Order: sequence, then C-alpha cells, then structure tokens
Amino acid sequence: MLTRRSLFVAAALLVSASPAFAQDKLQDKFQSKLIVVASFSILGDLVKNVGGDRVNVSTLVPPGGDAHVYTPTPADAKRLVEAQLVIVNGLGFEGWLSRLVKASGGRMPVITATTGIKPRKLPGDHGHGHGHSHGEADPHAWQSVANVRTYVTNIREALIAADSAGAAIYRANADAYFGELDKLDREVKEAVAKLPAERRKVISTHDAFGYFADAYGITFIAPQGVSTESEASAKDIAAIIRQIKAQKIPAVFLENVTDPRLMRRIASETGAAVGGTLYSDSLTDEKGDAPTYIGMVRHNIKALTSALTN
Repeated sequence: MLTRRSLFVAAALLVSASPAFAQDKLQDKFQSKLIVVASFSILGDLVKNVGGDRVNVSTLVPPGGDAHVYTPTPADAKRLVEAQLVIVNGLGFEGWLSRLVKASGGRMPVITATTGIKPRKLPGDHGHGHGHSHGEADPHAWQSVANVRTYVTNIREALIAADSAGAAIYRANADAYFGELDKLDREVKEAVAKLPAERRKVISTHDAFGYFADAYGITFIAPQGVSTESEASAKDIAAIIRQIKAQKIPAVFLENVTDPRLMRRIASETGAAVGGTLYSDSLTDEKGDAPTYIGMVRHNIKALTSALTN
C-alpha cells in the first residue's frame, strides 16, 4: 500500500516531469504536421487557410519583404531540404527560385499555384518603355479575387496529394474559404460601383494591380513596370505628371514594398492627394493593416474608395 509520503513523492515527480512531457508531446505534434514552404506571405496565408492545423507553413520572403528583389539565404536552402511541399506563385514572379531549388537538391515537390489562370499579357514595351524580369506575363494574379479561387484549388489538391489522410479537412477548409472569397469579391464590386466613373483612376508605384483593374474597373497608372527591380526614368515620370494633370487623376498611392519618395514627388508636383498605402506583393505582420489576404484586399479597397470619393 502506498504511504502518504510515497504518494507525495510520486506527485512531485509527475509535476516535475510534466513540462518535459508536454514539450515532447508538442514536438511530436509539430513533427506530425505537413511541412510546407510558400515563396511569399500571400501564398503562405492561403496555405494556412486550406491546411489549418494539419500543416506547418513558413514563407521564404517574410511579411513586408519584396519578392522581386529578394536574395535567398543558405537557411532558405535548408528549409527547402526539410520541406515536404513547396508552393510558388509562378509566372516569373520568383526569378531567384530555380537557383534556390537547385542548391537544395531539388527533391521536394514544387507546386505552381497559378496553374490554370489565364495570364494577363503585358504591352510590348511592358508598360513603361523599360525592361523587367517577368517576361510577357504579369505575375500579380492574386490581385483578382476570382483568381485566388484557382490558387486555393491548386493548394488544396497539392495538400491532398501530399497528405491523403487529411483530404476531408482540406476540402472542408477550402470550401469555407471559397465562401469568404465570394463575399470579398462582392464587397469590392459594390464599393467600386459607388464611385463616379470619371474618378476611377489612380497612380500606384509599380504595376501590380493590372488584374485588379481588369476585374473591378479602376485604372492604375504606374511609373515603374511590374517589377520593383527597375527604376522609373525621368521621361516616365514626366509623362505620368502630364497625364495626372490632363486627366485630373485625383490620388496617388504608396506601396508597402516600394520607396515612397517617388510618389510623394509626383503628388507634390501635380497636386494629387496621397491616398495612403496599398498592399501589393506582401502582407504585413499580425499587428499591421494587412495580416491576411482578405484583410489586404479590404484595406486596399477602403483606401481607394476613401481617396477617390473625397
């Protein structure tokens, strides 16, 4: 029979061991998750919404980072080695990725989230008479909410292929997220419909909103091309300034991944209002204005309609 002393000792041992036991259980749970690496923060958020608790998601380009000019690190190659699945945007967005995959050994499945999306073709001069690294396709397909349904479908199928035991969960999560995307799409269309047609014109830093413009009817004019790697020339800037004055464009917008000085200069020379910051190629951290894809689109449409209404 256990004495009171032996019961006390047993209880003490259990209490002292429980943190280590809990840590081991936590580690087992962590290791049991599907390890997924997404190329940048917007993709990472989509994977989290579909994968839920069954996936451990990290991103190569962190929130607030610029994927156009990102330089991979040796730690990134190590993360790809450990990944069970890698999800990328494609359409030339991650020009540095093929070298990174090669450096990591290239053994992991790499899924392109834009498969099935009709790319938006760029003009012959790529919009502004200077080159960039994306070729003929505009890679910013996530700026159309309808396109993100295709992203989510591709992500769902990739997760099911990598983890068939979670198929029902991935399908249910994707279906729930489709409902949120449909609601978001309606919100954006209703907000734009309230704007006078002649005021649906803005200046943004680089040409990241072409899919948004095509889907929702707001014209975006950018002194840079679709990549932040290239700088706008003096000729480009002068042409933009003339266009703002001639067309009475009401607002210019900063972007979270670009240098704000160019937009402020254009605003000061034209009298157009600085309408705030748009989030184009990256989310913010959890404390920022756009910690999720849906939060990003809602922030952007609120900033646009506020500036263009006033």
